[in-house]
Amino acid sequence: MAVRLLFLGRLEDVAGASRRDVDTGSLDSVLSALDPDLARALRGDRIRIAVNGELVADRSNLILADGDEIAFLPPVSGG
Repeated sequence: MAVRLLFLGRLEDVAGASRRDVDTGSLDSVLSALDPDLARALRGDRIRIAVNGELVADRSNLILADGDEIAFLPPVSGG
């Protein structure tokens, strides 16, 4: 059973790849299993999360199921 994590923008650089497949579980347990620098970046207050294309407002009790796709969206700036 797997969940696909998608890293956008600068998060792709931190992760070293644009995506990664991980085991299911709570968001906290999934992030805890990652490299500490990546986990810290993904837990940032300004990082938005989309589950299967829908933005999530409250990530505190998020449980990731088999086949879910989780996108981590960093803040965007433009010029």
